[in-house]
Amino acid sequence: MSTANFDIRDLGTTDTQSGNMSTAAIRVHDLWKRYGPIEAVRGANLEVGHGEIFGLIGPDGAGKTSTFQILAGVMEPTSGTAEVFGRPARETRSQTGYLTQAFSLYPDLSVSENIRYIGDLRRVPVEEILDRGHRYLKMFDMDRFADRLAGRLSGGMKQKLSLVCALVPQPRVLLLDEPTTGVDPVSRREFWDVLAHLAADGLTILVATPYLDEAERCNRVALMYLGELQQIGTPAELRSRLHAKRLELRTAKLSEAETILCAVSGPEKEIMDVQRFGDRLDVLAHNPQAAQRILKEQMDAAGLAIDDIHIDNPTLENTFVSTLRSLGHEMHDTPFPGHHRHQDLRGQIAIGGKNLTMQFGAFTAVKNINIEVHYGEIYGLLGANGAGKTTAIRMLCGLLDPTHGEVLLAGAQGSAGVRSQSVRQQIGYMSQKFSLYDDLTIRENLEFFAGVYGVPEDEREEKWRWVLSFSGLEGKQDQITGSLPGGWKQRVAFGAAIMHEPSVLFLDEPTSGVDPLARRAFWTMINRLADAGTAILVTTHYLEEAEQCNRLGLMAAGEFVAEGSPSDIKNRQPGHLLEFLIDQPQRAADLLKVEGERWRVSLFGDRLHIVTDDDAQKAMASTTAQLEANGVRVLDAQVGRFTLEDAFISVVEKARQQGKFSTED
Repeated sequence: MSTANFDIRDLGTTDTQSGNMSTAAIRVHDLWKRYGPIEAVRGANLEVGHGEIFGLIGPDGAGKTSTFQILAGVMEPTSGTAEVFGRPARETRSQTGYLTQAFSLYPDLSVSENIRYIGDLRRVPVEEILDRGHRYLKMFDMDRFADRLAGRLSGGMKQKLSLVCALVPQPRVLLLDEPTTGVDPVSRREFWDVLAHLAADGLTILVATPYLDEAERCNRVALMYLGELQQIGTPAELRSRLHAKRLELRTAKLSEAETILCAVSGPEKEIMDVQRFGDRLDVLAHNPQAAQRILKEQMDAAGLAIDDIHIDNPTLENTFVSTLRSLGHEMHDTPFPGHHRHQDLRGQIAIGGKNLTMQFGAFTAVKNINIEVHYGEIYGLLGANGAGKTTAIRMLCGLLDPTHGEVLLAGAQGSAGVRSQSVRQQIGYMSQKFSLYDDLTIRENLEFFAGVYGVPEDEREEKWRWVLSFSGLEGKQDQITGSLPGGWKQRVAFGAAIMHEPSVLFLDEPTSGVDPLARRAFWTMINRLADAGTAILVTTHYLEEAEQCNRLGLMAAGEFVAEGSPSDIKNRQPGHLLEFLIDQPQRAADLLKVEGERWRVSLFGDRLHIVTDDDAQKAMASTTAQLEANGVRVLDAQVGRFTLEDAFISVVEKARQQGKFSTED
């Protein structure tokens, strides 16, 4: 992605009324929005400064979208004020860019036609539409797709096009409602790099996101719950308010350890919280030393060995979940009414592919991959858009015959066996794009899928009640499914996919757009299914979520480029991750990207992550000297730990250097 020739003067960010760039760009005071008896926004107060990236986080139904629509001038508040540059939001619509959650452009128009349409609608002169459109497309590395129909773009490219269209009218404020849902990690990082550039040049950005690793990239964030703003501060300030540390505990028997430690944890106890991941437990504690003693006592008493304990800082997700729980918002944890466990199958191969290759004419989408997923295992399939994940999954679940190679699924081998009715009854599938019928009620959808999957009549009512409880929709079974927010719809779709207790489960981005507490409920249930013997293949673009998998496979250009547990993949990365706290983050990032490989530098709010293959201390000293020689003050520098996103980007970029390209052509 290139930022060449970008000029913030086109965005018109100077406050013409006051000439003061330090005053607030957005002011919300005692804001209320009611829909009949429902209070969506309740007395919200908020200020966002010029050139600030401000994150709004909260669970489904928190009031985020209503707040955005008021600030965008789409609707009026019930009471209170919402001002942009000192004027009512409705009067400044021409200065506000707004990206909704749904792709709102025209799929039957080309990329350039969509840009021209939006520019004409906002009364931008034709020559300026053409000039800005070309410049922003080039910024997003999309200029070569100007003639492609928007409906044929990948999810990441659609979001980039939406942002281009929002920028063409020269907004002074940009409102982004979950802009990267469903976007792969590479595109997400590029998207946020551009947002950082725009903000550094004066554009004010308010963004809602369910991805808390993205919230880390904001200057400040606010937690919204039941229409009220609960906490506001920098990500570091919010994490520090927990007054806690996070202990990563590794043991061979995670399920047993989780059960034991959950029994001695709670908000008022020394061990505040326990969360299970694919190859570790995360234990949140006020006093890490006291917590380690408790962990050793409990594990020794149960005869369980501790392989390793590492103490680290809490994540923003820890803060989010802890705050919601203090407000009385707990995840639904109704036990699943399971009657058909698959424990006897554990360890056997449930999903297998040997030398799988798929060609479409001259194009090879998947190249000679080998994969084995065992019963009782959660396997994550990761890759950027165009990596071949979808094609691989379609072959593995029998929807697509491979050009070469062989598939094994639920004990059946070859195309005929994989597609047999007996195998189909053992498979559960949750698609990202299509899982439910929007024009049916929730109950009608559940009835339909219970019939399709052959759920026994005497189990159906019990299973339906469980889905409604898991989804937090008790008593709303007659609501039209299409009227549900995305997160709630995902919960119902997940419940529908597992009602028949499949022995093999395919989940395609199951928690896309789901808030962190609901995501925990998903993964608690997914882990229970795996503990009962179900084999689970998951795709996700949310790499903190990929940590939940026992093993991962990373794809690039149709090939596997890395495989192993989350810890294995991170630990195998060569070099070091350096973290710098600096006074001019964007200037520093631009400087380092000019002189080195761009992918090695990433901006997280006021912190800079740099991947180096050199000695850590020497690289830290030389980078500090380079920055300070260019007028950038380094406030702190330390050696950090690779995140899975860092590892993913590193693996993909190095695969590209070897000639393996994941293209969107």
